[in-house]
Amino acid sequence: MTAIEAHGLTRAFGRRMAVDGVDLSIASGDCMAIFGPNGAGKTTLLRLLGGLLKPSAGTATIGGVRIPSGDEGRGAVGVIAHATMLYGALSGRENVEFAARLHGVRNYRDAATAALDKMHVLDRASAPVRALSRGMQQRVAIARAIVHAPSVILLDEPFTGLDYAGASALTVLLGTLRVGGAALVLVTHNIAEGLAIATHASIMREGRFARSEKRASIDADRYQSEYRELVSHGT
Repeated sequence: MTAIEAHGLTRAFGRRMAVDGVDLSIASGDCMAIFGPNGAGKTTLLRLLGGLLKPSAGTATIGGVRIPSGDEGRGAVGVIAHATMLYGALSGRENVEFAARLHGVRNYRDAATAALDKMHVLDRASAPVRALSRGMQQRVAIARAIVHAPSVILLDEPFTGLDYAGASALTVLLGTLRVGGAALVLVTHNIAEGLAIATHASIMREGRFARSEKRASIDADRYQSEYRELVSHGT
């Protein structure tokens, strides 16, 4: 089943083409890792897929629903970014429960407990978010993103601020989500980290995919050197 599909997806900011005619298709249970230099259009692409930006041209669908859309499209997506966007005065639990209620989760308290437990932050869940370390805030933000059991997870440098335990918990969580049928799109500068999770990999440059392939066909060491050559010289 195709979870994410885009055809000619384009977004311009004035004369600058941030995303330039991107095509992609990601099946349920797959993870596409997207690499690329700063300014390549990776974050803009995620914002388009998440319905946070309207495309200048082209189309994108999540689970067959065209985006941007209403509640049906938004409810299928979870977003994990390097900026947590949490409410600092609220506790971690309150942040996650609030998100669950917005998404119409019936047993929102139980769902929040389960999500916080998956990121090993349940013991700090009652503290105000502003009193937590950057890494603990990121764990809460991840719990918030998955509390409504989305079928698509969009990840923009999600390991930012996490220590070894937090990164390990996230890696396990992403594997569990994939096994459960969720489709993942992971943007990261860490090639080894991305390839360890991915089923597919793409390199984005100047708003386009310069290279896309299945993870099984990639030699990780060679890919690192080829990536540096591609983004440095465009060949």
